[in-house]
Amino acid sequence: MSTAQHDGWNITTTTNTNYTGVVVANGRIGILPSEQPFQTEHIILNNVFDKASQLGVSRILKGMNFGNLDVEIDGEKITNSNINDWKQTLNMKEAGFTTSFKFKNKALITYTIYALRNVPYSGYIDISIKAKKTIKVKVTGKIETPDEYQNSLSTFRVLKDNETTMPILQTIAKSRMGKHTVGTSATFIWHDINSGRENQRPKLNHHKISEYDNRLSFEKEIKNGTSLEFAWTAAQCSTQDFFDPQNESERFVIFNLLTPKTDLLEQHKSLWEDLWEGDIIIEGDLQSQQDVRLALYHLYSFARGDSDLSISPMGLSSQGYNGHIFWDTELWMYPPLLLLNQDIARSLVNYRSDRLDAAKRKAINFGYKGAMFPWESDDTGEEATPAWALTGTFEHHITADVAIAFWNYYRVTKDKLWLIERGYPMLKEIADYWVSRSVKNSDGSYSIKNVVGANEFAPNVDDNAFTNGSAITALQFAVLAAKELNIESNSSWSTVADKIKIHKFRDGTTMEHSKYNGEIIKQADVNLLSYPLNIIEGNALLKDLKYYEPKLAKEGPAMGKSVFAVIYARLGDAENAFRLFKESYEPNKRPPFGALSESATSNNPYFVTGAGGMLQTILFGFGGLHLTDEGIIQKNPVLPTAWKSLTLKGIGVEKKTYVIN
Repeated sequence: MSTAQHDGWNITTTTNTNYTGVVVANGRIGILPSEQPFQTEHIILNNVFDKASQLGVSRILKGMNFGNLDVEIDGEKITNSNINDWKQTLNMKEAGFTTSFKFKNKALITYTIYALRNVPYSGYIDISIKAKKTIKVKVTGKIETPDEYQNSLSTFRVLKDNETTMPILQTIAKSRMGKHTVGTSATFIWHDINSGRENQRPKLNHHKISEYDNRLSFEKEIKNGTSLEFAWTAAQCSTQDFFDPQNESERFVIFNLLTPKTDLLEQHKSLWEDLWEGDIIIEGDLQSQQDVRLALYHLYSFARGDSDLSISPMGLSSQGYNGHIFWDTELWMYPPLLLLNQDIARSLVNYRSDRLDAAKRKAINFGYKGAMFPWESDDTGEEATPAWALTGTFEHHITADVAIAFWNYYRVTKDKLWLIERGYPMLKEIADYWVSRSVKNSDGSYSIKNVVGANEFAPNVDDNAFTNGSAITALQFAVLAAKELNIESNSSWSTVADKIKIHKFRDGTTMEHSKYNGEIIKQADVNLLSYPLNIIEGNALLKDLKYYEPKLAKEGPAMGKSVFAVIYARLGDAENAFRLFKESYEPNKRPPFGALSESATSNNPYFVTGAGGMLQTILFGFGGLHLTDEGIIQKNPVLPTAWKSLTLKGIGVEKKTYVIN
């Protein structure tokens, strides 16, 4: 990996061998750049789903690709084979992705891709061509519609209001199974030509190769020593969010066209400056600093505080896991966001409460009470896991994970109105579910039978440790929420919570389920009872830690080692914590930017669940932060010897700063 080893905000590469790009995203759309000049791999539309096939489940939509341009100089198309001094930089502070190179001895070219935070359904590619000789340039912008779309219609219109003309390239089509209409509009912007000087703009030529390949081009001479500064902007809307996506996409493009570039990009950068009020600063280890910022950058990129949407395991980088929402959000990504950005954290929990009715229907349909959340969730809130996967039918701890996230939101924000309107109704329904889901044994204890636990290598087991521990915690949190609102809680919540079984080996080590006998595990399960649940403490905690760390599968996801790292840090063992912190993500990094894959042996970046795990190691491990009923408190922070200091900025609603030296 070739990175700028002097800067914690920028990651730069000059090599594209085994290239994996990093996405620019704004919580609504994700744009994945390519190593090829002026090319984009794909665009992902958040929370826009259609069935993957007639007999399949829902899958997030790959949008129309408006990010590919053809640029020709003196009749020769720019490609990787005729450029030199190629360089790409991800600026995490401003969320811009810049590519620069020289074309022969004729031009120096730079362009930056933005997914505008301020105009969240739109992208913006800011381009500069500096001529070293007098050259003729031809630029073609495209809207390329994936083959899976139906009934595509491509047009070009020049809209006019008074003396202002607005050229709009547009494509509208139906999603693969017809659920949604998607509309994309695009245009060129010349920064030095204002709206009153349309006659100075280059002439635009429309080329419709097909209804799935819609193009707009211009030609211009650039004199030696001068530059052409322009942009290509596009917006993409769907019937998931708009009644009329076609016209709405046009309005966003017109807004970008007629807003001065400085103003438009300053708004974007200002919003990112607000996001970075929640930050982690590591002194003395630049590589760790870049890795941690990249993790935070992705969490911030994939979510918005104003959306009431959640984050899938691959965020907006790909269609991985069909774009569905798992426990990855509540257990892994959400805790860092809860500390660093309560706006986004509220969006993630509100996503669940907006789907509470669907969860209540699911509970009824499986013979239970209360609310039962799907293992994989989409826009509907119904189960979206493929039917063949046992996780969808049996991985029930997700329902407790939701409750834990809800009470932790209240612990941090103390937002009583939210607790009344959203928090307690959720906690009550989930507590009722676990009472109905538990089975009373002859000795008066309770079991939760026939589940898939966090360790998915062991399907259909009884009394899975994490499932039972998370159910206990959810029941206890419902009692606390009722007390906070002076509501009398259901007495069975405490009764069941006190008597749910956690099985032990003879030496006191916690059993991963009732029949567990030392098998390799996919990821941390038992150890989640130590962190984040705080059910197992003291000597038992260390015993479980030593027993299960060697049992983690090498091909397992990144999060397991993050859990072990937090626990070691809380025990004061900074070096073992640091070892596991690095092991939790370094083998998963992909060149040249360090995008995280799900495991050391897979290649499906960006795995934002792993980012959540590594950030928890820093915040809740090295930083010593704890979520309690009194709010966020700090206990016994530790620092790896590799670091000079650790600063946690913007923590909690009071935006506190913690410095560990």
